[in-house]
Amino acid sequence: MYRHIQVSPCTARIGAEISGVDLTAALGPEQVEEIRRALLQFGVIFFRDQPMGHEDHMRFGRCFGELIVHPGAPGIEGFPLIVAIHGDANSTYVAGEQWHSDLSCNAEPPMGSILYLHTVPPVGGDTLWADMYSAYEALPERMKAYLDGLTAQHDANHVYHALYHDYDKAYPRNDHPVVITHPESGRKALFFNPQYVSHFNGVSDAESRMLYDFLTAHCADARFQVRFRWRPHSVAFWDNRCTHHLAIWDYYPQTRSGFRVTLKGERPTF
Repeated sequence: MYRHIQVSPCTARIGAEISGVDLTAALGPEQVEEIRRALLQFGVIFFRDQPMGHEDHMRFGRCFGELIVHPGAPGIEGFPLIVAIHGDANSTYVAGEQWHSDLSCNAEPPMGSILYLHTVPPVGGDTLWADMYSAYEALPERMKAYLDGLTAQHDANHVYHALYHDYDKAYPRNDHPVVITHPESGRKALFFNPQYVSHFNGVSDAESRMLYDFLTAHCADARFQVRFRWRPHSVAFWDNRCTHHLAIWDYYPQTRSGFRVTLKGERPTF
């Protein structure tokens, strides 16, 4: 299937390491096409030994779409499209400690994200991704029927108000289907986000809470997961439409540092 890159699957369901490509240089159209195909096949793909600068990072991202500004995290100086991802001995929290997909609160949630880490702790600091195709397919048929047509509200306000205490600022809040059809693969996936979902629409508060708890536990099932152990100058590129991820903060007081760009997506559909 792949002639211009090498692809090594990490698990039977999700994740693959990509080699034979230099992300610090411009990519050829054949490489871009095969990287996109690998992303669609595996949900998240990983690259090693890629000492990217900011321009390299943005150039690579733009091979796959338009880059967007994060509505809740400020960009770094001179590069508003790049967000710093950093944890050290002075950190009181780190980004991504709860299972989530990025910015599902947006009217058009991101297509994907690309994270580059230049500095990692000697041990720890892994990231987990979970396959939401498999999470949907593992549901009983009665639950699939129940979720069909159901929507949930994805609200960023409680997340960023707690971080920044800027209670007068309004962050994105939007309703999305709980089960979506991926716009490129055509497969059904769960589109539920424990970090942003405030409630499910059209059901009672008690039913909404029970459903939230059930889906939170179900989507975190280890059968759907891949675990990536970072090394310096590693890159992860994930499809935000069909994966969840979780950053493990088990390396305090060591430093874990890098940068992320986010790719524009479209409104999810049933």
